[in-house]
Amino acid sequence: MPRAIPLDELPIFSRKNRPDPSFNFNDGSAFLVEKPKGWTSFDVVKFLRKCLDIRKVGHAGTLDPMATGLLILCCGNGTRTVSAFQEADKEYIAEISFGASTPSLDAETTPDKRAAFNHITKGAIAETLEEELSGLIVQIPPMYSALKHNGKPLYKLARKGKKVKRKPRQVIIEETKILECNLPRLELYVNCSKGTYIRTLADDLARSLNSLGHLVGLKRTAIGNFKNKDALSIQQMEDIFGVKDYEQKVMYQ
Repeated sequence: MPRAIPLDELPIFSRKNRPDPSFNFNDGSAFLVEKPKGWTSFDVVKFLRKCLDIRKVGHAGTLDPMATGLLILCCGNGTRTVSAFQEADKEYIAEISFGASTPSLDAETTPDKRAAFNHITKGAIAETLEEELSGLIVQIPPMYSALKHNGKPLYKLARKGKKVKRKPRQVIIEETKILECNLPRLELYVNCSKGTYIRTLADDLARSLNSLGHLVGLKRTAIGNFKNKDALSIQQMEDIFGVKDYEQKVMYQ
């Protein structure tokens, strides 16, 4: 069995270190890729498989279809290092809209409940983030997630109107910072541990402010020391590997 490649020995391809198509990717490598909006994480996996013409490709931490930003994909023997990336803290830019909630806690579904938001202030948001949503907190994963219940993804049950009990999980919110507050919209920087649901954070924040809210935009800007600004775009990957007219098909449904 091939040994796990130490992270500091793994070739990591990015804008700064562009891949050579002649490289043997089965020997082990990783890619920093910028996920487009509307693509699932598995869509990007399938795309990279087509680019490299290998089957052994896996991502190190999923992003919802609505989200954009950094996705790290490991190839060949490099898939044995996936957990090293998964353990790293994540950084996001989240856009939250107050005044309405959705079943999925984001803009993928239509608002089904509304609440007042005029009483919310920037100061109240900052105070709530500091006092209630920082450090070690407990989240309940959303029904619209890829977590499985009896072998079935929760989002498939949710789309049938079903709800099941989800086990609370502990996550760490290392830092939050208000970037822009133009109510009912809020742009928020979040640095958090693995396993954090930003949709849940948005919902919890709104409810703590005696309102409702949901996520309307999300971009992952960093995983550990790896930054989205260094990630290869889909267009760049197409140009490097000569993949043209790739038909992306959303697999989340």
